[in-house]
Amino acid sequence: MYTRIYKHVHRSARVCFCDVPINIREWRCATLANIKSAKKRILVNRTKAARNKSIRSAVKTSIKKVEAAVQKNDKAAAQAALTDAIATISKATSKGVYHKNNCARKVSRLTKAVNSIG
Repeated sequence: MYTRIYKHVHRSARVCFCDVPINIREWRCATLANIKSAKKRILVNRTKAARNKSIRSAVKTSIKKVEAAVQKNDKAAAQAALTDAIATISKATSKGVYHKNNCARKVSRLTKAVNSIG
């Protein structure tokens, strides 16, 4: 039923999740770990990775909206998209997805692009 669960096997507790089901009852078939705490870490890491991926995706989408408005030379739409993007990036930073300097760099570049519209 589940093929290609492991692309490769190492001696660590790391797992390759290529065709692994999300069902929590079936998590044992996807882990190499034998220790209970290591199995729990794998589950927690999977959950956190999914959350971080969602937040990063939202940030990328908001950045693309600003860049699209800048390409169209639409100052009002760019300003509105910029405020939304800044809020999204700041939330991602407060959740620990991005470093504060990375956040500042992204906001700075977007603000500079919007201000260049004229």
